[in-house]
Amino acid sequence: MEPCYSSGIWEGDIEMSLQAILPFTRSLLQEVVDRGDTVVDATMGNGLDTLFLATLVGKDGTVFAYDIQEEAIQKTKERLIREGQLTQAQLLLKGHETMEEELSQLTKPISAAMFNLGYRPGGDKEIVTYPKSTIQALHILSRYLKKDGIITLVVYSGHEQGKAEKTALLDEIRAWDQSLYSILKYEFINQLNHPPFLIAIQKK
Repeated sequence: MEPCYSSGIWEGDIEMSLQAILPFTRSLLQEVVDRGDTVVDATMGNGLDTLFLATLVGKDGTVFAYDIQEEAIQKTKERLIREGQLTQAQLLLKGHETMEEELSQLTKPISAAMFNLGYRPGGDKEIVTYPKSTIQALHILSRYLKKDGIITLVVYSGHEQGKAEKTALLDEIRAWDQSLYSILKYEFINQLNHPPFLIAIQKK
């Protein structure tokens, strides 16, 4: 099985862009996620997105969070416990391409999902996300996403696998029917070191 699914931040002088990309990403999700909703963190990593989503949905909501690294599960669990947000989170040691196992059991659609592509900060840089399984997960999410729900993907293309994933991902979503989805690409065009960019997919 491909090694994948740990949220990553590419090294380089991109702190200013991160401060813009990540808050903007979260502001989009705050518009569509309500207390009691079900959401997905497709790349758990160190648990920052999991915590953010858990805070949005509250104790009556559910966050399905995926990663294939046990260290990611442990760090995320510790973070959620510290913040009192563990109850609503299901931390799953598995790839995000398997998420239909959980989503198929739901009685209502999910309202949002988050991806941070690449490798887990502070983790093994050889364990990265791959386009095949990322795209597979996107297709699953599209079937379970509510009307006006949003999927966000923060893309890091400063490493070799990241370049391949960027190309494959953009080729894939450009073909999605515009009558069914609105797709935004939000990026900086005057920064060096391959700054991250955001893809946001909203279901119509």
